[in-house]
Amino acid sequence: MSIVTVERKILKKNDELAAENRQIFKDHRIFTVNLLSSPGSGKTTLLEKTLERLNHTIKIGVVEGDVQTDNDAQRIARYDVPVVQIVTNGGCHLEAKLVQNALANFTLSSLDLLIIENVGNLVCPASYDLGEAHKIVMVSTTEGDDKPAKYPAMFRVSDLMIINKIDLLDYVDFDMQKVRKHALTINPNLHIIELSCKSGQGFDAWIDWIKGKLSSYTIK
Repeated sequence: MSIVTVERKILKKNDELAAENRQIFKDHRIFTVNLLSSPGSGKTTLLEKTLERLNHTIKIGVVEGDVQTDNDAQRIARYDVPVVQIVTNGGCHLEAKLVQNALANFTLSSLDLLIIENVGNLVCPASYDLGEAHKIVMVSTTEGDDKPAKYPAMFRVSDLMIINKIDLLDYVDFDMQKVRKHALTINPNLHIIELSCKSGQGFDAWIDWIKGKLSSYTIK
């Protein structure tokens, strides 16, 4: 009983800080998304390809979360965008306070879009609101088609599921219809985009999704 009580207190405090973050994003008119997946699904590659397409027309900032190293932040920095690396030193998720601390390193008035790449994990991050407008869960064809069934909480709280590496469908044992069915059973409102970061197939749908969401914000 005491463990449950402690956990509730931690999540309550996180939710309070997430609400503060959300107000900060609202005040500065920053559209913010929280990108989640297991390791190796292609989150950082998705960001790189997104920056290639949008960096000249939309003012983008990136928060990189990882257990160790700043490798992903170095990859993103090549695109000449503001990026802050959060190293959790073993922590399996980002928390609202960590994101709030990272915001001090950005010129918020100069951002339209903030992308938070969370730690590679489909369990813990599902419970932690960071103040984002949308959670985006990413899976890939090389991981197997059982992710929604194994980690339902993540798919329940997400608004968009990206299925990456569809260029490999002929070479892997992955049932697209099974993944879609399980995900939509958990969350009937889940939007689904199938794409390949490598070949570019389906990538326009992802770019259109971002632009569509951004259209409800006032671009500075």
